[in-house]
Amino acid sequence: MNTNRTIAATPGKPGMSADRKAAVWIGVLYIIGTVAFVLSAVVTSAVLTGPAYLAQVAAQPNQLAIGALLVLLAAFALAMVPVVFWPVGKRYNETLAMGYVVFRGALETVMYIVGALGWLLLIPLSTQPDAAPLAGFVRTVDTVIWDQLQPIPFVLGALMFYVLLYQSRLVPRWLSAWGLVAAALGIVPPLGGMFGLSSLGVLVAPLFLQEMVMAVWLIAKGFNPMAVASAPAIEPSLAAAGAL
Repeated sequence: MNTNRTIAATPGKPGMSADRKAAVWIGVLYIIGTVAFVLSAVVTSAVLTGPAYLAQVAAQPNQLAIGALLVLLAAFALAMVPVVFWPVGKRYNETLAMGYVVFRGALETVMYIVGALGWLLLIPLSTQPDAAPLAGFVRTVDTVIWDQLQPIPFVLGALMFYVLLYQSRLVPRWLSAWGLVAAALGIVPPLGGMFGLSSLGVLVAPLFLQEMVMAVWLIAKGFNPMAVASAPAIEPSLAAAGAL
């Protein structure tokens, strides 16, 4: 029996394959990460908007702290998606699966953590009368991270993920093709920001919507059973090495 794909069934209950569990977890983690990220933007938007943001942070530090914690929750949830997908994806294209882990599991997570720490740093700075220049620097770095740096590993990782899904047919091709087109659109806002175009953020919306549709699909239906059954066999030596 291939222990990479199945688990022992509990007496009297149908067993759930490891791939089915992975699909459910990926869907749940996508939803947790996206909801937490959106809530963080909602919670902090009133505090970080306008030239008087330091006074607003000083008056409502808890809002910024909650927003930072939500970003960290989103970072953890979204970082786990490529980790959970790795045992499945590497059977079809190990290079793309590893690229997904590196870009969305590592680089994007670092961006989230740095951004959240920047928000937390603004809380003590907001109470210091002579900290405005340092706070301004932190705010500038924070803006660059969210508007220009973080979207790049996000989109590149998404492109690798959806190319792999399209090739493997693990999900319907209309769903992975949607992801590919949406990811291609998602690279436009950070590139446009480098040339002073700051009103292109709406182009990321199709990718967020696609991820939510795919999350629900994976929870409800899992990966395509035919694609899972036709996955390339794992070399016995590699399987033994992975078990060590």
